[in-house]
Amino acid sequence: MATAWFGMLGPMDVRVGGRRVALHGPRQERTLAALLLDADRVVTVDQLVDVVWEEPPASARRQIQDLVTRLRRTLVDAGAAPGLITTQRAGYLLHPGERGRDARTFESLTAAARQTARADTAAAVAGYREALSLWRGPFLAGIRGRAFEGAARIWQERRLAAVEECLALELSTGRHHEVTAEALELVEQHPYRESLVELLMRALHGTGRLADALDAYRALQKRLADELGLDPGADLRRLHDTLLRSQTEAVPVAHPAGHVAAMLPPGVYGFAGRAAELARLDSLLAAAGEQPTGVVIAAVTGTAGVGKTALAVHWAHRVRDRFPDGQLYVNLRGFDQRGRPTSPVEAMRVLVDALGVPANRVPATPEAWTGLYRSLLAGRRMLIVLDNARDAEQVRPLLPGAPGCLVLVTSGDQLSGLIAAEGAHPLRLDLLSVPEARELLARRLGGERVAAEPDATAEIIARCARLPLALAVIAARAAVHPGFPLAAIAGELPAAHDNLDAFDADGPGTQLRCVFSWSHQGLSAEAGRLFRLLGLHPGPDLSLPAAGSLAGLPVALARPLLAELCRAHLLTQHAPGRYTFHDLLRAHAVELVQALAPEPERRAATRRLLDHYLYAAHAAALLLNPVRDPISTVPPGDGTVSEEAVDDRAALAWFTAECAVLVAAVSHAADQGFDTHAWQLGWALADFLDRRGMRHEHLAVQTTALAAARRGGDRLGQAYTHVNLGWANTAADRFEEARGHFLLALDLYADLGESTGLARVHGNLSTMYGWKGHHQDALGHAVQALTLYRESGHLTGQARALNAVGWFHAQLGDQEQALDHCRQALDLHQRLDDRLGQANSCDSLGYACHGLGRHEEAVSWYERAVELFRDAGDRYHQADTLTRLGDTLDEAALPDAAACAWRQALVLLEELEHPSAAHLRTRLPA
Repeated sequence: MATAWFGMLGPMDVRVGGRRVALHGPRQERTLAALLLDADRVVTVDQLVDVVWEEPPASARRQIQDLVTRLRRTLVDAGAAPGLITTQRAGYLLHPGERGRDARTFESLTAAARQTARADTAAAVAGYREALSLWRGPFLAGIRGRAFEGAARIWQERRLAAVEECLALELSTGRHHEVTAEALELVEQHPYRESLVELLMRALHGTGRLADALDAYRALQKRLADELGLDPGADLRRLHDTLLRSQTEAVPVAHPAGHVAAMLPPGVYGFAGRAAELARLDSLLAAAGEQPTGVVIAAVTGTAGVGKTALAVHWAHRVRDRFPDGQLYVNLRGFDQRGRPTSPVEAMRVLVDALGVPANRVPATPEAWTGLYRSLLAGRRMLIVLDNARDAEQVRPLLPGAPGCLVLVTSGDQLSGLIAAEGAHPLRLDLLSVPEARELLARRLGGERVAAEPDATAEIIARCARLPLALAVIAARAAVHPGFPLAAIAGELPAAHDNLDAFDADGPGTQLRCVFSWSHQGLSAEAGRLFRLLGLHPGPDLSLPAAGSLAGLPVALARPLLAELCRAHLLTQHAPGRYTFHDLLRAHAVELVQALAPEPERRAATRRLLDHYLYAAHAAALLLNPVRDPISTVPPGDGTVSEEAVDDRAALAWFTAECAVLVAAVSHAADQGFDTHAWQLGWALADFLDRRGMRHEHLAVQTTALAAARRGGDRLGQAYTHVNLGWANTAADRFEEARGHFLLALDLYADLGESTGLARVHGNLSTMYGWKGHHQDALGHAVQALTLYRESGHLTGQARALNAVGWFHAQLGDQEQALDHCRQALDLHQRLDDRLGQANSCDSLGYACHGLGRHEEAVSWYERAVELFRDAGDRYHQADTLTRLGDTLDEAALPDAAACAWRQALVLLEELEHPSAAHLRTRLPA
C-alpha cells in the first residue's frame, strides 16, 4: 500500500504515494480536516456534524456516515491502506502515522531545534528553517468553520513562536542584516506583537541603525496608545532605555560568528608562477586602508585560458583570513558562446542567498536588488570575486556601496570603463614564462619526471604556447598515463595540423587546437564521440539524460563517459547532474563534429536530442497543467533517453532548470529543419513562459514556432501556434496583434473541423476583450466557447467557459448570474481536480461577492484563489487577485490590510516588469 500524507500547513493537500488526491466538495474537506485535527483519537459523529454544518439537517448523522465512507473509498482507491480510517464504537479514527502530516513534522522539527539550541546554534537554526519551510499559507486555508478558525489561530501562534525563536538564534550569531529584512515584514503583518518589535529593534541596532531601532519602538508606542490605550510592555521599555543609553554590551552587535559566507571554489591544483601578479594584489590589499571612502577593485584581464580564474581563486584563498566576514564568489559567464551572460540581478540573487536572506524575501526591481545587496555588505569586511565578467556594465551593480570590501574581477574584456570611472586597478595576465610553465608541469607531474626529460618538457611547453589551460589539459593526460615518456607525448603534438581560428599564427595560442585535438584523441572511442556530439547541443549546459540522448546511449553508459571527459578537463560538472564547456573547448567540439561526423550522424544525433527535450517538455507541460489538451507529438526515435517529472512541482523545477536550453532548442530545431519539433517545443513551453511572465521569450519562441509550422505545411500546428501567439500578445497588451492571430486560428480550426479548437480560440478572445474592457464582446465569445464545449462533451472547457461567462456577467453588473455560473464552474473544476481552474473560479466568486457588498465572503474567496495561483506558479494572476483583494479590504475600511495585499501584488508585477505596476504603485501610501 502507498503512504498517505496530509498537508495542513496551508490549503488542504492530500497525497497518496506522492500523487495528489482530489477531495469531493467542502463537506468532505471539513470531515477530513476534523479527523486530522484529532488524529489518532476518536472523533464522534456529533463532533463531525458540528464542524460540517452550522445548521445540521435532520439526516446529518446518516450523511456523516456517507461522507466518511466516500472519503475512505477515495483514499483507498488512490492506493492508501484500508485501515487509514477506522470505524470505532463512538465515531471514527484516522491513523496518519508519525510522518503522515506536515503539522506533526513541524512539531517534531521545532521540538528538536529547541533541544539543540544551546549546544549547536547553527543546527538549531537549520532545524527551525526546515520546519518553517513546510508552511504553504494559513493553516487549513479555505476550510471554514469555528473549530477550524480556532485551530488556525493556535497554529499561527505556534508558527510565529518558531519564527521568533529562530530569529533570536540568528541574532545571537550576528546575522543582524538578514534578521532586519525578515523582521520588518513580520512587524508589518503583526504590528501589535511586541516580541517581533523587540527582535526588529535588536537587529536594527546590530546593523548600526540606532535611530531606526528607536523609531520602531516609537511607532509601536503610538499604535498601542492610539488604538488600544496601552503602553509597551516592561521588557520592551527596558530595551528602549538601554538603546537610549547606548549600552551596546546589552545589545550584541558583533560580526557573524555562526554564519560566514565562504563561496570560494577550490584552488587550482598545481598552481604555479604569477609571483609578480600575486605581489601586485598583495600591495592593493595593503594599501586598502589608504582609501577610507573608496572600494578597492582589482581587474584581472587577459585572453581565454590564460589563468585569470586560477590566479583570482588562488590569491583569494591566500588572503581569506583577512576578510573575517566571509568571501563571495559568482561566475558571471560573460563569454559563454551558446548562452547569455548572468544578469546583475541573477548574480545578486546568488550572493544575497549566500548572505542568508530567505528566497521569499527578495526585492522586485534591479535598483531594489542593488540596495539590498549593498545594505547587507555595509559595515562588513568581505572579499568579493566576480569571475568571467563580460564588461563594466555587468559589474557595476555588484560593487559595494561603502568601503571595507575588496572586489576582484576577472574578464576577457579590458574593463577600461571600470578602470576609468570606478578606479579599478588593472592587472593584465600574459602567457606564462617558460620557467613558470615548467613549474606548472612539475607540480602536476612531479619534479623528477619533468627534470628527467628536459627536452620533451620544453617541447610540450612550446607546443602548448605557454597557455595555462593547454598545459593543464596535457598534464592531465600525462598524469593519467605515468608510464608514458614525456617525449612520446611531445612527439604526438605536432601530428595535429589545424588551428583554432581565434588563435591564429600571430596569436598567443598558436597550437591550441593542436593541443585540444590531441587530448580528444587520447579519449576512449566512446568518450571522444560524445565530446564531438556535444558540439551539436544548443544550450548553455545539459543534463545526463540529454547527453545520453545525444549519443544514443542509456544513462548507465553515458555517465562514465561524462566522467571521463571531466577527468580530462574537457567538460565541467558545474552543478549536480549538469555539464558545461569552457568556451574554447566548446568551439573545438563544434569544429570536430562538423569535420569528423558525417551529416547523417549529426542529423540523427540532433533528432535524438530534440526528441528528448520534446518528449520531456510535453510530459512536464501536462503535469504543470493536467487539464490541458495534449498534442500528438513526434514519437521519440531509437536511442532517445526519457526524463519525466513525477508531479507538478518536479515539472516546474525541470522547466526552471531547462528553460534557457529549451528556448535555444526551439531556434535550433527550426534552423536544422526539424520544423515539427520547433512548433511542438513552443507549444510545450507556452504555459511555463506565461506563468513566469517571460513575455519577450514567449513572443520570440512562438514566432519561431509559427514560422516552422508554416514551413512544414502543418495547418494544425499553425492553429495551435497562432493561439499561443495570440495569448502571448494579449499578455503583452498588444491586442491588435493578438486579435489577428486568434482570427487566423479560427479560420484554420474551422477548415480542419476542430470544434474544440474553435472553442479554445473563443475562450481566448473573451479574455482578450475582457482585458480591453469590452465586456459585452467578451461575454459573447465566452458563451460561444461554452456552447462549443458542451457540443463536444469537453468538461474542462465547459468549466473554464462557465467561469468566463460568470466573470463577464459580473463585469456587466449582473452579480447573481455571475455567482450561479461561477459556482457551477468551481464544482466542475473540483471534480476534474483542475486547481488552476479552481483558482480562477474562486477569484471570480470573490469579485461577484465584492460587487454585492459581501466583503467577508469576497476576502475568503480571494485568499483561496491567491493560494491556488501561488501553488501553480502563476505569478501574474496571483498579483491580479491580490490587487482585487486589496480593493475589497480597502472598501471594507481595512486600509492597512489593503495596503499589505497591494504591496504583495506590486512585488510580483515589478518582477514581471508588467505595465500595471505603475498604476498600482500610485495607490500605495508613500
